[in-house]
Amino acid sequence: MIRANMRGRLSRADLQLVILLLSRGSAHRRAYLERRLATEGPDSLLDSPDLLERLLTVRTMLVPSEALFFYVVLRHSLRGAGVDDRDLADYLAALLLDFGQRDRAWRIDWNDDQRHRYLVDILGDLEASDGERRFKVMVHLGNYALWLAGLFPDYIAARHLRKGGPDVSYYDTLGRRGFGMASDHRLAESYGLVAVLRTAAERFPSVRAALNGVSDRVFFPNHRSADRIIRELGIQ
Repeated sequence: MIRANMRGRLSRADLQLVILLLSRGSAHRRAYLERRLATEGPDSLLDSPDLLERLLTVRTMLVPSEALFFYVVLRHSLRGAGVDDRDLADYLAALLLDFGQRDRAWRIDWNDDQRHRYLVDILGDLEASDGERRFKVMVHLGNYALWLAGLFPDYIAARHLRKGGPDVSYYDTLGRRGFGMASDHRLAESYGLVAVLRTAAERFPSVRAALNGVSDRVFFPNHRSADRIIRELGIQ
């Protein structure tokens, strides 16, 4: 089960890299940032406006960990989309890290035997499930819809144009449905995910748009398409 815990995975080395990047070679500024970290904790430093740019262009022997990189990218992208929620950034960073490994995106959980490549298959699983598995299938419906529509919008647009596949509104609708049902499930509180899942449901199009930006800038920076140009122009 994916948890909103990415900040908890940050190491001392991660935070030292943040200070190194933000200090810009100034010993005075580094001392100031060290004091801020000690008194305020890491959140204010991780929210520094220029941190994302510095991580994307880092040229030192020290490279950001996956936890640091994904959290900062998601946190700043969500804020740019008007979604100021650290716990949601935690959750989505963990989602990207998990779903990027092997075939995890197609499974309800790491140890689940079934693999679902289409949302309709997840809906079928939802109807056939109960108890804890039903809750996990609800969450997975939201997760997988967001993963596909957020990181692979050009693939969705191409299938819609060439093969009559569903457009992004279909993914938005089912993603909101999955997260919404999961947020109301009794197990959401046990996993500490009520607020995260509810926000993901309520702000799904904005969250998906934030991930579109991550896809365009970080994962597929050299790809050009008509759909991407439309996104960049902000045309709905």
